[in-house]
Amino acid sequence: MSDQPPAWKRPHQGEHRWPVALAIAFAILLQFLTPQDLAFDPKWLLPAVEVALLLGVLVVNPFRIDRESAVLRMLGVALVCVATVALLWSTGRLVLVLVRGEDEDPGNVLLSGAVIWLTNVIVFSIWYWLTDRGGPAARANARKIQPEFLFPQMTTPDLTHSEWRPLYVDYLYLAFTNSTAFSPTDTMPLARWAKLAMTVQACMSFLIVVLVIARAVNALN
Repeated sequence: MSDQPPAWKRPHQGEHRWPVALAIAFAILLQFLTPQDLAFDPKWLLPAVEVALLLGVLVVNPFRIDRESAVLRMLGVALVCVATVALLWSTGRLVLVLVRGEDEDPGNVLLSGAVIWLTNVIVFSIWYWLTDRGGPAARANARKIQPEFLFPQMTTPDLTHSEWRPLYVDYLYLAFTNSTAFSPTDTMPLARWAKLAMTVQACMSFLIVVLVIARAVNALN
């Protein structure tokens, strides 16, 4: 066996920008699909800010993410913070609407729940991707070795290819499984902030799923 450390511990080529950019664009689209009474008012404000921040990131660094920059970091964090505000607002409004029984149309209830649930998955996946080991650029430069998330390929390197390293799709899968199982599945959070973030995401997902299903079943009956 080689004494060379695994790829995720070594400096490597930065990952492409386009997967996470597409995910953000899809999250912005979902915000426009959110019903008016659940969206932040005015409905166009937060998505417009997100589009401006996303364009700023793409202008400064459009291709591979391998250059650490305070400006890029600030733009990225600001972008996800705005998306998080929109998500929290819509989730809170959805919970209020469902608890008060203000929407009796099961189709509207299911659509609203699905849109906000998907937004939840995307927003938290970007948070995980943006913060694990200092972010994608820091990971590419191997500036920090200790991971906040322990992927199975890290513990079983013989079962994966030698150049494996976590990319955005791995964090998207992490967020998706946490939203469906309401707990870690194959990837374990190691840092306390990661455990708290996954707890918050699971709680939000649980609320959405339980209340939407209960309201939809009640309306159908």
